[in-house]
Amino acid sequence: MEQEKTNNFCGLCQGSSITKLLSLFLAILSVFFLVKIYGSLKENSFIGQDIYPQTTISVTGEGEMSAVPDVATFSFSIVKEDLVVKTAQQKVDTIMASVLDYLKKAGVEEKDIKTISYNIYPRYEWKNTGAACYGTYCPIPEQTRELVGYEVSQNVSVKLKDIDKAGEILSSIGGLGVTNVSGLNFEIDDEEELKRGAREMAIQEAKEKAQKLAKDLDVKLVRIVSYSSNEGNEYPDYAKNETAYGLGSGAVAPMTASIPVGEDEIKVIVYLTYEIK
Repeated sequence: MEQEKTNNFCGLCQGSSITKLLSLFLAILSVFFLVKIYGSLKENSFIGQDIYPQTTISVTGEGEMSAVPDVATFSFSIVKEDLVVKTAQQKVDTIMASVLDYLKKAGVEEKDIKTISYNIYPRYEWKNTGAACYGTYCPIPEQTRELVGYEVSQNVSVKLKDIDKAGEILSSIGGLGVTNVSGLNFEIDDEEELKRGAREMAIQEAKEKAQKLAKDLDVKLVRIVSYSSNEGNEYPDYAKNETAYGLGSGAVAPMTASIPVGEDEIKVIVYLTYEIK
């Protein structure tokens, strides 16, 4: 009898322990989910605030750098025609050899001479076939297309690092039998360095504007949250315009050209947005 009471008591103790353990587990699990939900709600409440603050000010800054162009570029073409393709090619090659030899003697490096295009086209002409007339009636003559030759053309671009020779070189190659010389442009070889300087000036100006504006508004700048820029070039008219010589076969070379170079201007505008508090 006593043994049976003891067993019943132990069973009640074990059942009570399991209930307590289960209650404790459920309490811990509830706390875990509450913390998780709170963290999610807190995180969601800040989503987007690091990227798109609700309180911002925007400013712009402008920087400008100028320099005298240090390189010139132009292109020339040689066009020849013959009934035989090889003969037309030889005509082009002969003139090209003379031009390249001259450019080399003028100090132009081989790497600065580049063929842009080389084309061979058959040239046709439409001719009327003979048609006899009968009294006042003349039938419409038939037309046939006849091959009259092959046109070979080579177009080459040249980069001059000694821009003082630009006018002299243009005039000289015009007398060597080239068909066309065009597209004289003056440029800055290392334009990125100028852009970098102009960008630094623009950013500095924008920052100073932001500080002054923040002081006037009685707010504090926190950080830059967005940046963009507009980088463009401005050239004087005579530096933008292309100089071209139309030189037909057997043309007399023009007098040595006097070509003003002017200055190139690089302008950069930056846009900054600050978070404020």
